Amino acid sequence: MLRTLFLAGLCLFSAPSLASDWLLSLNGERTQGSLLRGQVTPGVSVMLAGKPVRTTEAGFFAVGFGRDADLEQTLELKKGDQRQQVAVTLDKREYNIQRIEGVPQRTVDPPPEAVLKRIRAEVAAIKQARASDTDLQAFLSEFQWPLTGRISGVYGSQRVYNGKPGRPHFGVDVARPTGTLVVAPADAVITLVQDDNYYSGGTLIMDHGYGVSSTMIHLSEVLVKPGQVVKQGDPVAKVGATGRATGPHLDWRLNWYDEKLDPVTIVPPMGE
Repeated sequence: MLRTLFLAGLCLFSAPSLASDWLLSLNGERTQGSLLRGQVTPGVSVMLAGKPVRTTEAGFFAVGFGRDADLEQTLELKKGDQRQQVAVTLDKREYNIQRIEGVPQRTVDPPPEAVLKRIRAEVAAIKQARASDTDLQAFLSEFQWPLTGRISGVYGSQRVYNGKPGRPHFGVDVARPTGTLVVAPADAVITLVQDDNYYSGGTLIMDHGYGVSSTMIHLSEVLVKPGQVVKQGDPVAKVGATGRATGPHLDWRLNWYDEKLDPVTIVPPMGE
């Protein structure tokens, strides 16, 4: 079933011809910030940048490329003593600069040491959750939007808070009223629930398998618990304006392990 969904969902994206008889498919938007999903013949191992990439028994795998990833990438394939290399060329993206005023100053200025200790602990818990490496194969399915609405923030944009440059934005923001239901974009297991993070407020992380995870932040309420298994479309949270936010919205983030990706690269256009 998952293989069927994978093949049907990825027909949305172009699949350039492959330069290896071991690489059966490699689908997705070949840009910075993208998640690519592919398949090799069983028994073939995959490496990216010298690091092994996990494959399912049938040879399915995922790889992700961050906001400022090098445009020339190489997948290394190995079967026994034989090796093949597949060049992957990414398109360069241009990112917007956004200026946001009215953010609580306490979340812009460097916080006191007592607060920094709290922030470090929250970040460590998030990093651990994103390192989850389960055998779930929901990463192969066609993802859906966790909710629809006005896009108020885009991936990769550089935000300036109260005149002070911040880190690039690594999610897609959907503006909806506080309390609007947020659903699971694909089957998953819940790996982290934090009710009141300093920066991200109500925070939820769910694992889709093989290093692919979704993060939802600024939530007013989380409706699930760590370890809970959810199906695509199940309610998991409610929109809020907690943490560093100037109004109610969902900030949805996609990761492949610690690579921060653009969720828009794996969903159909909103409303379709």
